[in-house]
Amino acid sequence: LPSKGYKSFAVSDAASAVEKAPFTLVGERQLETPFYTVSLDEQGMFTSIYDKENDREIVQQGQRANLLRMYEDKPIYFDNWDIDIYYTEKFWDVDNVERMEWTEIGAVRAVLDITRKASQSTIDQKIIFYADSRRIDFETHVDWKEHQTLLKVHFPVAVHTDEATFDVQFGNLTRKTHQNTSWDVARFESCGQKWMDLSEGHYGVSLLNDCKYGHSVKDSNMALTLIKSGIEPNPTTDQEEHVFTYAIYPHAEGWRAAGTVAEAYKLNQPLLVQTQSEEKETYSFVSVAHDNVIIETVKKAEDGSGTVIRMYESENSYTKTKLTVNTGFGRAYICNLLEETEGEAAVAGNEIEVVLKPYEVVTVKVCP
Repeated sequence: LPSKGYKSFAVSDAASAVEKAPFTLVGERQLETPFYTVSLDEQGMFTSIYDKENDREIVQQGQRANLLRMYEDKPIYFDNWDIDIYYTEKFWDVDNVERMEWTEIGAVRAVLDITRKASQSTIDQKIIFYADSRRIDFETHVDWKEHQTLLKVHFPVAVHTDEATFDVQFGNLTRKTHQNTSWDVARFESCGQKWMDLSEGHYGVSLLNDCKYGHSVKDSNMALTLIKSGIEPNPTTDQEEHVFTYAIYPHAEGWRAAGTVAEAYKLNQPLLVQTQSEEKETYSFVSVAHDNVIIETVKKAEDGSGTVIRMYESENSYTKTKLTVNTGFGRAYICNLLEETEGEAAVAGNEIEVVLKPYEVVTVKVCP
């Protein structure tokens, strides 16, 4: 689809389109997709995800991926905020399956529905494999009734590296995954926004999410914190229904070449679909020439004088690019974050020249 725009499609009768499903189900626990050969155990955990394109196994030998695990979480102070380092000493794997059923094997995707019982709580998941995307999604609904219990999901991946990359607002940063120093030990839980990535020389795995921000990595075991459920000062924290999605995105090369940033945005900003005709079949309000430049915000100027477009450089790379704005405007200005004008930008037709330093946030205001 066009950047910050729309595209119209014609709906056809599915019966007239004879397509062979690109998925092959072998028994109930092995699926062949265009990208992977996936094997599951009796509890619905991944024992193998074989990447056919890159000819390698993703799951560590003898381990299980998408392993949901509950930890006893009783920090010394600040129960609803802190996770203390000793929380890993007592845990239970969530492997009690009440229902496991393939509900879709189609031309677009294959879906496995799993319902698990965890103590007093219920976890429902739709595991989605796509015909045209390397991403594997885990749409999750949790009816949570636990106290002082931390829920995490684990993906032990066969990737050899000593550092991980974490998404932060308008950029990303790397952290070591070993515990060689006291600083490393203290980073047993790391914050990240839309994604984290673990990559070696020419291969890696990204763990994406749409609303969960606590991560941990040890011995290439990637984990995402899903629910905390402290009792102080709120004695019923998190005891409610939770809906969230996380995904794994195995890829060749590092996260930059794999487009992890774009894939995370696709997960966090899903498409909106409506059945009505537009004046044009396709339209893009604003776009940028380089993939490493992310248009983060399009808004009205606070003073009402035009439209503000805020973007950032996402790959630590000095970039000269062109911003295309498909609406009538006369001038363009480079502003600071308070939308105060700092200088006028060069304009040629509907293109604006913009220079971004590594990880720089740039605000452009276009005016009639």
